Amino acid sequence: MRRSPVVLGIESSCDETGAGLVRDGKLLGHAVASSMDEHARFGGVVPEIAARAHVHAAAPVVRAALADAGLTMRDIGAVAVTTGPGLSGALQVGVAAAKGFAYALGVPLYGVHHLAGHVAADTLEHGPLPNPCMVLIVSGGHTSLLLVRDLARDPIVHLGDTLDDAAGECFDKVARVFGLPYPGGPAVDRAAREGDPRAVAFPRPLTGPRDDPYAFSFSGLKTAAARWAERHRQAGRPLPVADGAASLQEAVADVLTRKAVAACVEHGVGTLVVVGGVAANSRVRALAQDRCAAAGIELRVPPLRLCTDNGAMIAAVGDLLVRAGAEPAPLEVSIDPSAPLEYAALHPVASLARAA
Repeated sequence: MRRSPVVLGIESSCDETGAGLVRDGKLLGHAVASSMDEHARFGGVVPEIAARAHVHAAAPVVRAALADAGLTMRDIGAVAVTTGPGLSGALQVGVAAAKGFAYALGVPLYGVHHLAGHVAADTLEHGPLPNPCMVLIVSGGHTSLLLVRDLARDPIVHLGDTLDDAAGECFDKVARVFGLPYPGGPAVDRAAREGDPRAVAFPRPLTGPRDDPYAFSFSGLKTAAARWAERHRQAGRPLPVADGAASLQEAVADVLTRKAVAACVEHGVGTLVVVGGVAANSRVRALAQDRCAAAGIELRVPPLRLCTDNGAMIAAVGDLLVRAGAEPAPLEVSIDPSAPLEYAALHPVASLARAA
């Protein structure tokens, strides 16, 4: 039987430049360069700095991934790249690099939706996704609850999305109010270890009987945490950061896992996959495990190294598309910084995007 080609995946949607190599669902090697330290003093990602960092990192990261896999450029049989969503300038750098590699090597190029990459990341650790499965994507910019069948072929069904702030965005913004460093998610997680998750009765947004059962909203929770901190400071009292962080984290984890497990039960789905940067949060993982075990649902969460943005997850989608016989991207493939998640493959063309 003929072996599938080695797929090079390139990710550059935000502040990580990632390259990964996958064949037949197996991760062969990957590397990531992050410009996070350059953004930290601004309290968030600066698009121009991110794009410039990608320019400098793209080629070295690909070389590092090849070295990690023990492969050379001649071994690459296809290239996959994030074409959206993300920061426009950052995406442009990744797509330009991917086109250069694909054309120089004479191999097909595939455009990939960034969020589909997060879904596929789990396959590199736990094997093919069950059909169907429930997927909870939680990151700095996205919080979605999805019904996924064949990731490479079928449309992705959205059961619920965030109406305002994503979970990771809530962590970042509240961390700044609490005086914690950027990025906020890991900082909140660390601070919460010393706190009491029951110390502050933060709200659980959109969990009432009349609310959309699978939609998410974290703007109100962010505001409640900010006002709690403001009251302490106005009263001249020291801010109990650990208790605030633990209570905030508990509220976010409660909402995420409550809705995800309820969706599994309602739709008769036996597997929940939790992916994205916030999937690295210790309380989200622990509470998801407890609630899935109680409901008889299998929980799958990628290892920490595959939760944040990386090229391996993009290569994983490319590998699935190649094996499914999907059409490669057209020569004029461009980017779509605000692309909705409908299919794993994303092949926007600039002229069509402007017309839309």
